[in-house]
Amino acid sequence: MRFITSALFFLSLSAYVNASGTPLTQAQAEAKLIPNGITASSTGGCTDRTISTCTSYEGILSGTVDGVITLKNASGVSSLIITGGTEVGHAGGTFSHANGYKVDVRHQTQLDSYITNTFTRIANRADGFPQWQAASGNLYCDEGTHWDITYF
Repeated sequence: MRFITSALFFLSLSAYVNASGTPLTQAQAEAKLIPNGITASSTGGCTDRTISTCTSYEGILSGTVDGVITLKNASGVSSLIITGGTEVGHAGGTFSHANGYKVDVRHQTQLDSYITNTFTRIANRADGFPQWQAASGNLYCDEGTHWDITYF
């Protein structure tokens, strides 16, 4: 019985740890995003993860990429622009940009309407920004200039 309990704990922990998939390279992420009408924009015009003015996908999790594609398709927008990925300059934490769980996405009227009308409005984040939660647990925080999205 102890073995079964340990095995079940390990399996549930594995599912939690791998919930957002596996880390992708910049090229792997672009190969999935670009054909789906999702592009990056940065003030630096670059993709270097070590430069805060770049927008990098290096190390982004496959589940995060899949989530962005699903959001784009479900919202009905023709294109989606990611303004923040895994580059330095974002807040830390387990479910962070650096760890591949988060992206920043540019506001669009149709996308904004989809998020605010489809997902559940929950308490403001600790910094005061409003947020919505999908049934899956994913979080959509309106930071004013963009959506800060966390895929679990």
